[in-house]
Amino acid sequence: MEKKQVLKRLYVGGLGHTISKAELEERFGNFGHVLDTEVITRRDEQGNPTKTFAYITVSISETDFKKCMSILNKTKWKGGTLQIELAKESFLHRVRVWRRCS
Repeated sequence: MEKKQVLKRLYVGGLGHTISKAELEERFGNFGHVLDTEVITRRDEQGNPTKTFAYITVSISETDFKKCMSILNKTKWKGGTLQIELAKESFLHRVRVWRRCS
């Protein structure tokens, strides 16, 4: 029986400031096919990192999504505690996905 894959856009907060796209793609790739990763680091006036988070778009089955959440959410990894939730869909993200598919 083949698992039905759906696109999910995840918000991943609590990341260490040195995290890379490749590390996130490897970590989440264990549960589904990572299509897009965007790492965002907010900085203070002096340029010091204050908050690092990411948006990850993944093609994943509901079963694997639940497994991903139960295994990774609220775990310590690379200097931070992961906070994973479904991201609110942004207009710019919909445009990027639409352009990639056309």
